Amino acid sequence: MPGMTLYDKLVASHTVARLDPEHVLLYVDLHIMNEYTSPQAFSGLASRGRRTLRPGQQMAVVDHIIPTHPVPAARRTIQDPASALQAANLGRNCREHGVTLFDTTDPLQGIEHVVAPEHGMIRPGMVVLCGDSHTTTYGALGALGFGIGTSEVEHILATQTLVYRVARNLRIRVEGQLGQGVSAKDLVIHVVHRIGAQGARGHAVEYCGTAIDVLSAEARMTLCNMTVEAGARAALIAPDAVTVDYVCARAPDLQGEAGEQARAYWLGLRSDADARFAIEHRIDAAAIAPYVTWGTSPDQAMPVDGCVPDPEQAEDELARIALRKAVDYIGLAPGTPIAGVPVDRVFIGSCTNGRIEDLRAVAEVVRGRKVAAGVRAMVVPGSGAVRRQAEEEGIAALLSQAGFEWRQPGCSMCLAMNDDMLSPGERCASTTNRNFEGRQGRAGRTHLMSPAMAAAAALTGRIVDVRTLQSPGGPARGAQPEEVRP
Repeated sequence: MPGMTLYDKLVASHTVARLDPEHVLLYVDLHIMNEYTSPQAFSGLASRGRRTLRPGQQMAVVDHIIPTHPVPAARRTIQDPASALQAANLGRNCREHGVTLFDTTDPLQGIEHVVAPEHGMIRPGMVVLCGDSHTTTYGALGALGFGIGTSEVEHILATQTLVYRVARNLRIRVEGQLGQGVSAKDLVIHVVHRIGAQGARGHAVEYCGTAIDVLSAEARMTLCNMTVEAGARAALIAPDAVTVDYVCARAPDLQGEAGEQARAYWLGLRSDADARFAIEHRIDAAAIAPYVTWGTSPDQAMPVDGCVPDPEQAEDELARIALRKAVDYIGLAPGTPIAGVPVDRVFIGSCTNGRIEDLRAVAEVVRGRKVAAGVRAMVVPGSGAVRRQAEEEGIAALLSQAGFEWRQPGCSMCLAMNDDMLSPGERCASTTNRNFEGRQGRAGRTHLMSPAMAAAAALTGRIVDVRTLQSPGGPARGAQPEEVRP
């Protein structure tokens, strides 16, 4: 009998009952809620006269609809009536059910997928669910995380379990070393581009290899966060010393013998040597360049030295239709080099790239330079804790002096559910995870890239290879590459 994968082990250790060959009743260690996927669930409980079974294993945040205006946290308000009602309903529901809430004026408020790990809530071996697709982030710490729907939120509140269809296993081995100017964001965009938006559909992805081993915990979160854009139902990285150090630094309860027992258990969480995967991919890290999306799906991407593809070269008519639509929406002619395309806006933040390491990477590129004339550049920390740390390290002051807007935490311009959004036709260099039509605002055009690449775009006013700003042999600071108009 073959060995078990890490995913198989996590599912098996949380299976309350097997319902049929494909489904199990899965126990949930932690359930996270936000203001827009929880109201109907609480209403459902109330209509049945039920209470939250285990309130101590729930956590909630206000993050998607909250404005990020740079006012003190204690004075943050939501002016939009519908959004304010959502936040008020979440607050009332959490109070009534005894659920911890990071509310609008909480100095530690932030994006759910940033707040939970930084407070030591996510630990290897857990099952963590949330009504948000990017819950795959937690696989970076060896936890099984995935998004759920509103009806499932209600089921978890009532029973702390979920009826779950077991996924198949897919492994991506990344060997070698990422080059200068290449980050985990570039790696994951490369992965999504290579295997396609449906390439991991129905599968739990496990990352391994020498390139993964050297990534920080926060870089691994970026990788697992965006793997859902390839259709993955989960993304996992086996716990190691990097994981243990990150979690223990944020979990004061894990001291002494309890801590040693936890460490021993976590380091044993890995796939067996003879475990079988339905699909396997191997990637050479050294061959990856900084990546940029050109179209309206995260898999429509290319290295920064690439050109917009010609839809007429697609293999079949359906692909040609999809590419024509993307090219038309994004407003770039086939054959246009992506490097040199002007941008109107730059957004740095989100649950993909709003952590302190991301802001440090931005600061390294920005130091001594200024945002280009005519570009509006925003930096939105992923949480109040990240914001405070960036201010203590001098990052906030550096970015403000360079011309970036330094905002309060929230999902912000990742999606058009608040007042940070693109105007029709505006083009944005963004560190977010999705570039769908209208994602950042009606008729807005989004190019996904790494924090360093977004910083470079802010400084030059156009998409540019960040390595030309970092390399000793590259252009002088503030030099402008030749402009390419779409």
